[in-house]
Amino acid sequence: MSMSFFCRHLTPRAIFSSHKFSVRFMSAFNKNYENILTSRPEPGVALVTLNRPKALNALNTALFAELTEALRLIDADREIGAIVITGSEKAFAAGADIKEMKDKSFADVYQNRFLENWQEITTIRKPIIAAVSGFALGGGCELALMADILLAAPNAQFGQPEVKIGTITGGGGSQRLARAVGKSRAMELTLTGRMWGAREAAEWGMASRVVDEGVGVVVREAVALAGEIAGKSQIAVQAQKEAVNAAYEQSLSEGLKTERRLFHMTFATADQREGMAAFVEKRKPNFTSS
Repeated sequence: MSMSFFCRHLTPRAIFSSHKFSVRFMSAFNKNYENILTSRPEPGVALVTLNRPKALNALNTALFAELTEALRLIDADREIGAIVITGSEKAFAAGADIKEMKDKSFADVYQNRFLENWQEITTIRKPIIAAVSGFALGGGCELALMADILLAAPNAQFGQPEVKIGTITGGGGSQRLARAVGKSRAMELTLTGRMWGAREAAEWGMASRVVDEGVGVVVREAVALAGEIAGKSQIAVQAQKEAVNAAYEQSLSEGLKTERRLFHMTFATADQREGMAAFVEKRKPNFTSS
């Protein structure tokens, strides 16, 4: 009897349980990327580090392709509950790669939908925390704004300086910045191209908070926060992320309907039953994300 015949007549359960066969699923943690690093610093937490140090982590096409691929793989990994994106102490990301863009034509960028794939990050269902140190300019600021939570080191410097080089924001900066800091500030910042610091970002509501000074502190704080989130029901966390995003993307009445629909949905989950039972019984819940 041939091996192919044997495999065709095994059930999926038998194939996965057989000691003679092993299935290796594609993972963001066993791939060798050129422009990013991936790791699991804590249970349930994925850390993605932008890694183009000579270019201050400038965002080129290759880096963004790797980033979006890694995030999609992490999003599908049931062992991961939250994601941290960071750069280096000197630069989270110092902008989009101008060397890559400077010779492009209108026909090229329009027909090839240049930067359109950046929005794929916003389709990730698991919460993303940006741990920002140093420069987060242009595309780097736009990437930070795509995160669900932004933690800033005291040396973080943000900016949308595109107007200084004869263009405008193209990765969502004008839209997300206006929603984060208001129209008047967004106008001032994008029309002058001036930078702003971590304290201003926190005061305006763009950043969740500024962490203490020290090398690597913002990453440690972000990983700890991600670990706390990862300990909750993944279904509830992802539904809550969807509900908050609806507040920015829908009218109040539609947002309330979305929130209520998602709330009702949780009553079909084992995690809702376990969570409420644990509360009544005064014990720690054992969530299974089911």
